[in-house]
Amino acid sequence: MYLSCIFRQNPAIQNIDAYFRLAECYRNANDRPCQRTLLHIGFLTLNGEQRSKIQRQLNARAEGKGELFFEEDPLVREQAERLWRELIEKKRIDSPEIAREKKKKLLDVDTLAHKDVREIGTEWMCYQAAEQLKIREFLQSLRWSEEQIQLALTQIICRAVYPGSELKTAQRIQSGSGICEITGFPREQITKDRLYKSALSLWNVKDKLERHLSRRTNELFDVQDKIILYDLTNTYFEGRKEESAWAQFGRSKEKRSDCKLIVLALVINMEGFIKYSNVFEGNKSDCKTIPDIVENLRIQTSEQAPRAVVVVDAGIATEENLALIESKGYDYVCVSRTGHGGFQEIEGASPQTVMTKDKCELTVQRVKSDKHKDCFMRVKSPGKALKERSMKDSFESRFEQGLEKLKARLPKKHTRKKLTVINQSIGRLKQRYPSVAKYYDIDVKGNEKGIAIELNYQKNTERHALSKQLSGVYFIRTNLPVEEEQTLWDIYNTIREIESSFRTLKTDLELRPVYHKSDEGTLAHLHLALLAYRIVNTIRYQLKGKGVKHNWKELVRRTMTQKVIRAYGQNQLDETVCVRRCSDPDAEASILYAALNYKFYPFVRRKFVVHKSVLKNEKNEYLQAFSSA
Repeated sequence: MYLSCIFRQNPAIQNIDAYFRLAECYRNANDRPCQRTLLHIGFLTLNGEQRSKIQRQLNARAEGKGELFFEEDPLVREQAERLWRELIEKKRIDSPEIAREKKKKLLDVDTLAHKDVREIGTEWMCYQAAEQLKIREFLQSLRWSEEQIQLALTQIICRAVYPGSELKTAQRIQSGSGICEITGFPREQITKDRLYKSALSLWNVKDKLERHLSRRTNELFDVQDKIILYDLTNTYFEGRKEESAWAQFGRSKEKRSDCKLIVLALVINMEGFIKYSNVFEGNKSDCKTIPDIVENLRIQTSEQAPRAVVVVDAGIATEENLALIESKGYDYVCVSRTGHGGFQEIEGASPQTVMTKDKCELTVQRVKSDKHKDCFMRVKSPGKALKERSMKDSFESRFEQGLEKLKARLPKKHTRKKLTVINQSIGRLKQRYPSVAKYYDIDVKGNEKGIAIELNYQKNTERHALSKQLSGVYFIRTNLPVEEEQTLWDIYNTIREIESSFRTLKTDLELRPVYHKSDEGTLAHLHLALLAYRIVNTIRYQLKGKGVKHNWKELVRRTMTQKVIRAYGQNQLDETVCVRRCSDPDAEASILYAALNYKFYPFVRRKFVVHKSVLKNEKNEYLQAFSSA
């Protein structure tokens, strides 16, 4: 900066006088020398030495340098202070502090580098759902340490986003997830062993935590638990599980009869929120599990619905179980286990047509039973009939092929043809295909030596035709006094929600298979999956209310586009500046955040300066001797 002077008419003295301006020189983008006026000072009576002193003081202040010698001339000090204050007030120049901060922010583009890119979108969405469920507050009430709470939240959220074992979870956190930056748990301390212990700790408070989450979802979404759904599924183990008390051979829903199983029972409401869960041995039948569930059900459900409706499938709806459900103060809706006989049409109850979610038309009609006082409704489904006929046609073809093989064996030599052997083979075929064997009349003839010489079979056309007419027909049973078919159908159709829950658990959250060797590890693994499901359903339930009906994998795909990035660069002060920042969510993720009324970013920006490392004193004797020499 310098003082420039021109001569112009001074009105105060009515004569030509020196008019001063404060200007500075700079170079433009084309490296051309230019100058600009910073302040119009006016008419001053200053000699050359005073002007030089004022210029030196202003330039020293702009460069952030202190005053080396005290200026004795009061006019110089006054004018320098006045001009500096006016420069700052009119923002014609930055203060040294501001100028230094600007220099820190001005980075050299050629030095920019991006490192430590991690996924944070889905983790951030799940964390906000966990905060809605108040999991942190519940664990604090149990006097868990802050470190334990942070690790538990980290593990539950990772179980929802990256389903897998504790080993895979630890690897994912170390390699690509930004969850630790949200929960606050140190990433370098994440190990599979600590995750195992955390899962076991969560399992130890399972009942209390389950009760808290059941009531919290009721309060959060104003749910009254008027309809309760109960069903079971099973998952299989990889390994022998020879010393396990829970793993047993049973009927696998995944057709894995070669593996031991464990049974998971769920009680959920019609909104898909889990009210109660239990685990049974793999060989326990569905109908024997209901007593254990009913005894604990009232504690988990809302007290605002004293007469809830329990919806169960046919495998559970035995007479004893229905009587037990009713004795505990519940109503029930189920598929009847009785056959097609013994039902009569109710006078005035005509067949009605209802539409399913898949746009399929069903025919329903209220009927009455000779043996029971409950209400029954006959349902005829064309889609179910087509499926049953297709399966029966396939079974009939296989059954007839088996009979033809036995028939072709009789004329051959050196084959087993005793009547007892042939009858045993026919019995095995009937055992394998019991649904179609009843339609065939089979006759085996033998000689006096007990050798089968002829085998004839014939399909009973009357029974076969009757079965085709009854294909796709089933009966819904309830102790509710329902007068409208549509109402009863709507109540029963809520059982699709628990089927959707099992599908989410098994497919999206990878509940199957189980690799844990110990029973404690297995139970903790299943419980962790259910905790992750609660977060998933909390998010999906809110999105369904806004018309967003994507499955969980699609929601994960859409929110995984948001990343957290660490950027490095050199500023004008030769410092390495580091900025940790979240990327903006794209259009799809923004729609989800807005629908959920969630915040878009866990944090906006974290900035720090990486100072140059100071060389330490070298203790090597050779180098010390060399430096001293």
